[in-house]
Amino acid sequence: MARESGPTRAERQARTRELLVATARRLFLRDGYHATTLDRVAEAAGFSKGAVYSNFATKDELCQTVIDEVRAEQVGAVVEAIGGEGSPADRLAVFDAWAERTIGDPGWTLLEAEFAIHATRRDPALRARVAEGGRHWVRALAGLVEEEARRRGTVLPLPPEELAEALLSLGIGLGLRRAVDPGLSPHALTDVIRLVLQP
Repeated sequence: MARESGPTRAERQARTRELLVATARRLFLRDGYHATTLDRVAEAAGFSKGAVYSNFATKDELCQTVIDEVRAEQVGAVVEAIGGEGSPADRLAVFDAWAERTIGDPGWTLLEAEFAIHATRRDPALRARVAEGGRHWVRALAGLVEEEARRRGTVLPLPPEELAEALLSLGIGLGLRRAVDPGLSPHALTDVIRLVLQP
């Protein structure tokens, strides 16, 4: 009987990277960008610092990977909420529930702000990558708003990308304010979406 082979080198490397990202995500979201070091990530994940460097050249690259992962999940959640099935009111209710859970989440909100400030002050290439992340959000929101307007038979008051920029900026502002003042309601964002999508 042939002996089963273990995981390949590529599979082990992928698993190591996955564990490093998961560990870094937990630490970055809990402690922030500056307080989280590659040494702490390596120790918490049970690897050497060399294992971190064999997967990520810098802490910036690792943090950006974490932020990209969180953003992708949140874009997916917004797409599912606004672009899902059900009546317009049902879809906005799902989005409103997402906003209540997510906008102002201290870990994500403060990490995004801290990393954006760090990138802006330190490295033009990193700044450009952070800016592209914002543009990705705008493109996703513009597509959603345009599709929702089509479904409702609504004429948008602004071009979809301009409207998406305004909504994203409102969401970011609300997020920062809610991180400081958790009692603040995020429902203003849903109310604005409801207003612009009125037939």
